[in-house]
Amino acid sequence: TISWLISIRLVTTGAGPIMSNIADDVTDDLPLFSTGSDKEAILDLVTGRSNAQRQEIVQAYKSSYGKNLIDDLKYELTGKFERLIVSLMRPQAYHDAKEIHDAIKGAGTDEKCLIEVLASRNNQQIHNLVEAYKDAYGSDIEEDVTGDTSGHFKKMLVVLLQGTRDEPGVVHAELVEEDAQALFAAGEEQWGTEESIFIMLLGNRSVNHLQMVFDKYQEIAEKPIEDSIKSELSGDFERLMLAVVQCIRSVPMYFAKRLYKSMKGLGTQDNTLIRIMICRSEIDMLDIRECFRMCYEKSLYNMIKEDTSGDYKRTLLALCGGDDDLAGEFFPEAAQLAYKMWETSATTKVQLRPTIRPASDFDPADDAQNLRKAMKGFGTDEDVIINIVANRSNEQRQEIRQAFKSILGRDLMKDLKSELSKNLERLIIGLMLTPAEFDAKMMRKAMEGAGTDEHALIEILVTRSNGEIHAMNAAYRAGYKKSMEDAIQSDTSGRFSQILTSLVQGAREQGPADWDRALVDAQVSTSCNMTLELADACNEDSDDMEIKFMSILCTRSFPHLRRVFQEFVRCSNKDIEQIIKKEMSGDVKQAMYGIVRSVKNQSNYFAERLYKAMKGMGTDDRALIRIMVSRSEVDLFNIRKEFKETHDCSLHEFIQVETMVVSFYILHGD
Repeated sequence: TISWLISIRLVTTGAGPIMSNIADDVTDDLPLFSTGSDKEAILDLVTGRSNAQRQEIVQAYKSSYGKNLIDDLKYELTGKFERLIVSLMRPQAYHDAKEIHDAIKGAGTDEKCLIEVLASRNNQQIHNLVEAYKDAYGSDIEEDVTGDTSGHFKKMLVVLLQGTRDEPGVVHAELVEEDAQALFAAGEEQWGTEESIFIMLLGNRSVNHLQMVFDKYQEIAEKPIEDSIKSELSGDFERLMLAVVQCIRSVPMYFAKRLYKSMKGLGTQDNTLIRIMICRSEIDMLDIRECFRMCYEKSLYNMIKEDTSGDYKRTLLALCGGDDDLAGEFFPEAAQLAYKMWETSATTKVQLRPTIRPASDFDPADDAQNLRKAMKGFGTDEDVIINIVANRSNEQRQEIRQAFKSILGRDLMKDLKSELSKNLERLIIGLMLTPAEFDAKMMRKAMEGAGTDEHALIEILVTRSNGEIHAMNAAYRAGYKKSMEDAIQSDTSGRFSQILTSLVQGAREQGPADWDRALVDAQVSTSCNMTLELADACNEDSDDMEIKFMSILCTRSFPHLRRVFQEFVRCSNKDIEQIIKKEMSGDVKQAMYGIVRSVKNQSNYFAERLYKAMKGMGTDDRALIRIMVSRSEVDLFNIRKEFKETHDCSLHEFIQVETMVVSFYILHGD
């Protein structure tokens, strides 16, 4: 057996190889033959050397002891820790080759692995992979891949395997608009899709050229190319092309999203986690960490820390290299990416799509009669109630309520409450209320009783239009004989109460961004950040700046705020979301963060709210019902798309697993 001894010298990760004598690593740090293995020594030594240095150690080990180091490691270690350490000891090209080989061998194919590896590697990495595969397995990688895949998916994989993409920096300026028009004509502009155009252009043009093409495409189509790919392509081919586009835009961002998906939810996709942490640790891990903290509420370091354990966790954390929750400014590439993300948010035209539309063959009297039959006699036919209520628009439901009273002389709401129970009752009653009545009721529920549901208050007031807030105010006063503003002020306090009071006025400005004013607002926001950092948010200056910042968030139009946040990145080299998370606290932080997330991408904000309502032990049924009811006739289809893209699981499937089957009927739509 092997026992490893740690020498006194320190090793570092994430900042390049340390200077060391390889022979010393073998004689001092590698084996003594005794009982057991010193896993901590293995961890420190392997993660403290570059891949090139590890290859020298492998060779020196064989020269010194006549044994294969990888074989000995496999013998001494177990589980995920063994897989991680052994993978670190392989040359990167051979590690990629093994990942591809494992993805296509046996009965099934791991298409996600094929997509990730081949979409993200540059020409030289592809050439090295092809050679390593031939050397390791004695077969041609292209033949093996084509034998295990089919259709346009196979064709694009073959193109990527050639490693013939134009080199970085090569831009054919005269072809940028022509290529964008060709992509538009091949998809959005015609019935059916010319997949060969997408394959040829996305598989061969340089990264810089395609970035310019994507910008021009958005001008032509008034939507990002990702949206067109989602609507025009399907299956593994769609996923591959989306991965290629994401890598063209930003490889670190692509891997940040892959890492997040590998760890969120129940269970960890360890193969994906190991593969990415190994292959990027000597390339762009710092940029990946920046992108991760820009997109998610915790750092990559902390997510790994919470999602893994033991020596496996310690090794991954060593490869990660540091906790970005404590970091400040962006690295240049991440700052440019944040600026570009806000620019995309500002220029993208979003078509809101509901999941419930007015029924075409609608008869309120007939629906009223059928609802009464479903509730008469012994037992209640819940399926009939669900089928009617969940397939009518809210306006049609109000007609049913009136017809029920006119024809039968009964109050439909009271009958439903007496016949249904628990979450089904809450869901159906919520659907039968007008949107203003429902919002007012949700606000009341959030504030009544001993505790306050601050998240609900934030979610409702941040996402409603001025008109919706005015209608909600009127419904609240009519239903509860008190103004909603008074209710908020009696149930909340401090700056949080001020934010909610500002939002409940329904006085947010409308219209496009004012560029000159956006720059001034961005400078105010930057000054607020600097004041908070210097004064610890405790003196008069910081208080005044925080009020100015609050006013900007609560009163400016969403298009204007997108430009403000874009300029904030340029002025401060920081992202507004990170500043709020770092400098604010408590309910104030949650409120401001909710505004920013809603401004950036409201559908994604709701998708995350739904995910949080259902993940882990127990379901926040009130939040689930609130969002599903309030967004079903607004943008629930958009929310579904965001949910699927972020969590690799459809919202329909997630609800079906987490709740009783009746609760997801409302999802039926396009």
